[in-house]
Amino acid sequence: MISLVPRTLGPCTLPSPLGLSTVQGDGVPDYVPDGARIVGNIEVIEGEVPEIGPLIEKAGPRERIFFDPQKTRAGVVTCGGLCPGINNVVRSIVLQLWFKYGVRSITGFKNGFEGLDPDADALSMPLDPDVVRGIHTLGGTILGTSRGGHDAARMVDRLLADRVDVLFAIGGDGTMRGLHALGEEAERRGAKLALVGIPKTIDNDIPFVDKTFGFETAVEVARSAIAAAHTEAVSTKRGLGLVKLMGRDSGFIAAYASIASRDVNACLVPEVRFALEGEYGLLPWLERRMSGRGHAVVVVAEGCAETLGLAGGERDASGNARYASDELDAGKFLKRRIEAHFRAAGQPLTLKYIDPSYMIRGVAANANDAVFCDELARHAVHAAMAGKTDVLVGRWHRTFTHVPLSEVLGKKKRIDPDRDLWLAVTESTGQPRFSPPSERRSQRPFPVA
Repeated sequence: MISLVPRTLGPCTLPSPLGLSTVQGDGVPDYVPDGARIVGNIEVIEGEVPEIGPLIEKAGPRERIFFDPQKTRAGVVTCGGLCPGINNVVRSIVLQLWFKYGVRSITGFKNGFEGLDPDADALSMPLDPDVVRGIHTLGGTILGTSRGGHDAARMVDRLLADRVDVLFAIGGDGTMRGLHALGEEAERRGAKLALVGIPKTIDNDIPFVDKTFGFETAVEVARSAIAAAHTEAVSTKRGLGLVKLMGRDSGFIAAYASIASRDVNACLVPEVRFALEGEYGLLPWLERRMSGRGHAVVVVAEGCAETLGLAGGERDASGNARYASDELDAGKFLKRRIEAHFRAAGQPLTLKYIDPSYMIRGVAANANDAVFCDELARHAVHAAMAGKTDVLVGRWHRTFTHVPLSEVLGKKKRIDPDRDLWLAVTESTGQPRFSPPSERRSQRPFPVA
């Protein structure tokens, strides 16, 4: 049986300053034993041999820690695109280090990994409770952010020169790749450097993580955009509202926002192939919908560009396709195709197109995400102080976990067209399958969601 256990810097010999209980049932929160594990799969079929999947290390405060808090120097960096809740995570990391562990040296490295690169005129700022007071009410990040990689050796040089013991990196897939490279370089040098990642992607597509922070806020704002599209559609004769939502490889925002809205008639995601033309295509279906009901709302995830046959286009500094570029914009392409189809058919149509992408990214976290950000940050601090390194702090089956970064790199959590979530989408929208029966093959990803 596979056990996903992160690397540690060495034996934990120092008592934790948290003052938690070592006796269960005494009404005081307990320390988490280092051998506690969460099973990967909680669903079994009676009569079959259970497949519980990999065992994932449970996160939480340890009774003994690796670093002496009074001597510990911590760093925080935020990378990649914006996401609701980044400032919440930064604030809670600082408060947990300062008030619960007594760490007094905390540095915020500015503008993503660029802030760790001595060749890029690296900038930093001291962080303490006064600096982070109130930042949780703001969108964005007070530390600034950037995309693109920097030389791991040079960044480790900077961390060691500044005598940083623990580094918290808040970011998505590219950030975790960069943090893993730092971990490999630090291990090669024998440096006692704890590197802890807090996953930041509103696409909610990181494997072995059941939810990423900012996702619920993103769904909430997306639902507002869908509501506006629906209002436009029903207020106009033969009106169609088209909404493009974020989601590079995974359509979780589009799926959950469609379910929450109850006003979406067709939801298009990267995981489920669809045709535009032909007997089962989206465009003929929209024709029939308009003739019968007089309005429609369509939601498309940006990652549907591939299904739509779009190729080439620009890439950002992290190497990701720029789905907002004219060549790869699935929403604008679909808008043109729908309008051209109805013109060719001689049928009137009033189409309103809404793209709320940057509105979604830049807002402050809602209440649920604010709580979740605080929980992630505190568990990240516990992990770092216990000497965990090259690790991501996430949540699986509603329990916080430590996942080795090597297990999540290059993998994506995706919607499984054969499971409950996609069934819920199709039942809430009432949409048919926009593909011929011969092309309806399972595209089951791993891990499923």
